Amino acid sequence: MIISLELRPGAVIDERFLIGRLRIGRTPIREALRQLAREHLVDVYPRRGMFVTTVEVRDLASLSEVRSVLESYACLLAAEHATVADRDDLAALAAKLTRRGPLDQLASMELDERIHRAIYRCAHNALLEQTLEEYYVLALRIWHLALDQAHGLDAMVRQHEPLLEAIRLGRGREASKLMRAHVDEFQLAMRQALLPPAPTVGVSRTSGGLTRVEA
Repeated sequence: MIISLELRPGAVIDERFLIGRLRIGRTPIREALRQLAREHLVDVYPRRGMFVTTVEVRDLASLSEVRSVLESYACLLAAEHATVADRDDLAALAAKLTRRGPLDQLASMELDERIHRAIYRCAHNALLEQTLEEYYVLALRIWHLALDQAHGLDAMVRQHEPLLEAIRLGRGREASKLMRAHVDEFQLAMRQALLPPAPTVGVSRTSGGLTRVEA
């Protein structure tokens, strides 16, 4: 609900609403909220309550810097450690990318999520997988803010086809390089969607010299 923005950034966390909405008890709700606080999705303020954390666009660059390093390394490990069953799973995901017909924005994001999480599992490093899951979730919430404005997500997600093939064939360095490029390109596309375009600057001549003109 937080990631999909059903609970908007800055919203008050209402335990009674969550109990009714999710149909689970108060104790598991509170345990989940404590976990979400550790994952930086919920802020807790004594005597004030709990709130959904706010979203800062500048966080996207920081997240991408970390993910670029860790996910490219995960690709190296995945190429080395993936089992036969893992490689079959990656092949099935690659097949989804080759199907004809464009994916809408939400379907593109869902498939991207499945691919990234499959690669995390293939690395067979529980600590790395847990860390990457947390960073991916934080980035995913920012991406949901940009879905209506972002363009070309379908094409970017389909770029995973050679990456998945490289992992399946044990070509770790190639997969690592492809993942780093993908994370960087995704970050740029989301940043362009979320931030207003910078004003264009032109120059006009006057009798007194050059004058700066913003269009």
